[in-house]
Amino acid sequence: MPTVNVGRDLLFQSLGQTYTQEEFDELCFAFGIELDDVTTEKAIVRKEKHLEVEEGGDGEEEVIYKIEVPANRYDLLCLEGIARALRVFLGKEEIPVFRCVDIPSKSMLKMHVKPETNSIRPFIVCAVLRGITFTEASYNSFIDLQDKLHQNICRKRTLVAIGTHDLDTIQGPFSYEALPPSEISFVPLKQVKSFRADELLEYYKSDVKLKKFLHIIEDSHVYPVIYDSNRIVLSLPPIINGAHSAISLKTKNVFIECTATDLTKAKVVLNTMVTMFSEYCERKYEAEPVEVVYPDERTFEVESFEGAKSRASIYPDLSITEFEVPISVITEPIGVSLTASEVILLLRKMQLTAEESSVGQSCNVVVSVPPTRSDILHPCDLTEDVAIAFGYNNIPKSKPQCMTTGGRQPLNKFSDLIREEVARAGYMEVLTWVLCSHEENFAMIKRVDDGEKAVIISNPRSSDFEAVRTNLMSCLLKTLKHNIDHPRPVKIFEAGDVVVLDGARDVGASNNRRLAALHCNSEFSGFEDIWGLAQRIMECAGVKDSYYVRHSDEQEFLPKRQCSMFIKDKHIGIFGIVHPEVLKNFGIRDPCSFVEIDIQALL
Repeated sequence: MPTVNVGRDLLFQSLGQTYTQEEFDELCFAFGIELDDVTTEKAIVRKEKHLEVEEGGDGEEEVIYKIEVPANRYDLLCLEGIARALRVFLGKEEIPVFRCVDIPSKSMLKMHVKPETNSIRPFIVCAVLRGITFTEASYNSFIDLQDKLHQNICRKRTLVAIGTHDLDTIQGPFSYEALPPSEISFVPLKQVKSFRADELLEYYKSDVKLKKFLHIIEDSHVYPVIYDSNRIVLSLPPIINGAHSAISLKTKNVFIECTATDLTKAKVVLNTMVTMFSEYCERKYEAEPVEVVYPDERTFEVESFEGAKSRASIYPDLSITEFEVPISVITEPIGVSLTASEVILLLRKMQLTAEESSVGQSCNVVVSVPPTRSDILHPCDLTEDVAIAFGYNNIPKSKPQCMTTGGRQPLNKFSDLIREEVARAGYMEVLTWVLCSHEENFAMIKRVDDGEKAVIISNPRSSDFEAVRTNLMSCLLKTLKHNIDHPRPVKIFEAGDVVVLDGARDVGASNNRRLAALHCNSEFSGFEDIWGLAQRIMECAGVKDSYYVRHSDEQEFLPKRQCSMFIKDKHIGIFGIVHPEVLKNFGIRDPCSFVEIDIQALL
C-alpha cells in the first residue's frame, strides 16, 4: 500500500490539535490507516543514500510521519486529504461540497483535440484552479501528490499523465495534437535550451527519473503535444512539461491537464487534484471547468452542441453518485444491529452524506458519494466504511448462526494424494514462486514466447517477477541451482499451478495444476527413475491401462531421450533427460531427468 510522508507539525496544525505518537497511532487505526514510521527529512535522505548517522542527532529537524493508506484511497495521498478526512471523522468539519463555476460555454477555456491523438493518447481532461495561494508546504504537497498519483492509479504514466501550468503565462484556446517528433521544439522544464522532441528523448535516456517513461511514446511515429493559442508548448506528455508555463509559489491560477489512454482513470485523477487543492483557492472548493472539443465520438458520453460538427465534454466532473441501499445489506455482513440514523452518522464520519428512505417494508438509506471517493463502487464498500467508523474492535465476537458443512475440493484432495505417493518414492517436496522472470520461463529452457501462452506482468516489481510461470521445469532447476552443493542424488518435486492465457475465461487466463519431479545424479541421469515415477503416478490415478507414450521432440530435452504422455490423444505430460544447454543456463553440472504431468487432466 502507498506510504505518504507528512510533517507532523503541519498535520497537527491542520487538525487543530496535537497528539502524542500513541494517540495519533490509535486515531490512524480507528480510521483505517496506519502510522508506519516516525522519522525526519534528513534521516530519509540518509537512508536513501546509505549514509551514516551524523553526530548530534535529529533533534532540530521536523518530525515526519510516514502514513500507510489503502491503495484505492487516492484522496489520502497527500496531507490535505488525510487532514480533511480526519477532521470530518472527528466531527471537527462538515463534509465539503465541491462545485464547478457556472459560466457560459462561450466564456470557458477550450481544449481542441486533433484526430491524430487517437493513435497514441486519445483522451484529455482539464480544469482550472483560480485564485490559489501556495505556501512552500502546500506547493511541495501539490507536486508530491502528482508523483504519488503517477505511481499509483496512473500506472507510471502509462494510463494517465498529469500536467500543471501557470495559466497567467499562457493563452487559450489550447490544442492537443500528435505530431512527428522532428516538428516539436520547446524548452523543457528545468532547462534553458530548446530541444527537438526526438533529441529530448535521447537526452533523457541518462536521466534517472525520466528515462523510465520514455518507452511509452519513443517507438511511436507521432508524439503527443499540447499548445496554447500562440503555439507555445505546454507539455510533451507523458514525459515533461514546458519551462514557459512552469508553476511556482507565486502562481495564482493553475491550469491542469491530464492526457490518458483510460478516460475513467483520467477523470478520477483530475478530480483528485482539483478536490485536494481547491481548498487553497479564493473561492474554496470551487473549480473552473474547461471544454474539451473532440473531432470524433471517442468520448461516448458527451454533451452535443447544436450546429457543431465536433463533440465536446466539460471537465472536471464533480457530480455526486447516489446509492440506495437497504439497511440490512450494510449491517448484516458486519454482524451488528444499527438503526438508519446510526448508519447515517457513521457514513458521515467517512465523508458520505446519507438520508433515510423507506420503500415498502424495507428501510433504505440513500448515500451520496462525493467526487473524492472514487473507491465507492458497490454497496459492499459502504459496508466497509460503516464497519471502520463503528470500529472493528467494537464489533462483538460471535459464531455464525448458520454453519454449513463444506469439503475439500476434489483437485486439492487428489493433489495431496499424489504428493504423498511421490514423497514415498523418495522425492522431497519444494514450494516455489508462481511469478518468475521472462528469461527463466522461456529462453533458459530453450522455449520461445509466442505471445499466446504466458501472462506478462505490466509493472513488475523486479526482473525476477516479470511473468506468471507456464511450466514447473524452470522452478525446479532454479531450486537445484540454489542447492547445487547438496549431496547427490537430488530428488525434488512440486505439485502446483501454472497459468496460461485463456480467452474463454472472463479474466483471460486459467490455472492448471501440474506435478513436476527432477532427478539429478553425478553418475547417471536418472531417466529410469523418472519414467518409473511417471508410471507409478498413472497407476495410482487409475489410468495405467488407458495412457500411452510417444517420442517427442521438445528443445529442453535431449533428442531421442524424451517421451510425451497421452490419454485418448490428449497430451497430459512429458518426461526425458534435460538438455545440457538448459543445465548450463542454470549453472548445473550434473545430468538431470525431469517429468511434468497435468494432474488436473487425470481427475
